[in-house]
Amino acid sequence: MDATLRARWERLRERVDDACRAAGRDPDEVNVLPVSKTFGPDVIRQAAEDLGLHRFGENKVQEIRDKAMALAGREADPGIDWVMIGNLQTNKAGVVARLASELQSLDRPKLAVALDRHLRAENRAIDVLVQVKTSPEPSKYGLDPERLLAFLDELADYPTLRVRGLMTLAINTSDADAVRGCFRRLRRLRDDAAAHGHDLPRLSMGMSGDFPLAIAEGATEVRIGTAIFGARPYPDSYYWPEVSDGRGGAP
Repeated sequence: MDATLRARWERLRERVDDACRAAGRDPDEVNVLPVSKTFGPDVIRQAAEDLGLHRFGENKVQEIRDKAMALAGREADPGIDWVMIGNLQTNKAGVVARLASELQSLDRPKLAVALDRHLRAENRAIDVLVQVKTSPEPSKYGLDPERLLAFLDELADYPTLRVRGLMTLAINTSDADAVRGCFRRLRRLRDDAAAHGHDLPRLSMGMSGDFPLAIAEGATEVRIGTAIFGARPYPDSYYWPEVSDGRGGAP
């Protein structure tokens, strides 16, 4: 057992629990999604076997495909549920439909159509979160908040897509009020959608650098990578070209 991995995980859980208590919330209300991007199958297997973790977030389709193949080829398949959290190109929807248990970055009708088509072919259904753009940065992906209610109505036509909640990426800045404002906006959008008949219990928001702010604003899941697995072999700019100050653009 890698004592460093266990120590990181336990410390991270303590920090999440402390943030919940500081916000007057029950720690059981907030899940941690380990983000394993750039880390190999051996690290994922270790986290599954030694820490009991079985949901892992990935930003790139090819990493899900390659890691799923590598782990399935072992004698004891750890039974991983792959969660796609990065921007998904429509032409790669088939891989997600075949291998992922969840997509947290559904942000446009064209992608919903493609996913539904592939899922029907696979005779599967998956959980999805709608990614909403709450940051003013041009490089950030996500649905226009003004389109959310209409998009949720459209998704009712696709039973293969089980809509569970919303996801967002906060603005990349050291201004805590601006970051918190992104999370607050997502929560308010969820509440408004609920008033229009849409049950969206989950809010996936907050990463290694800003999750206490997300928890204070109602996050039910935080996406954490570095604080669990350590420094990555690739810089944040590999996934987010706009990130250059190291504030925590990576989960």
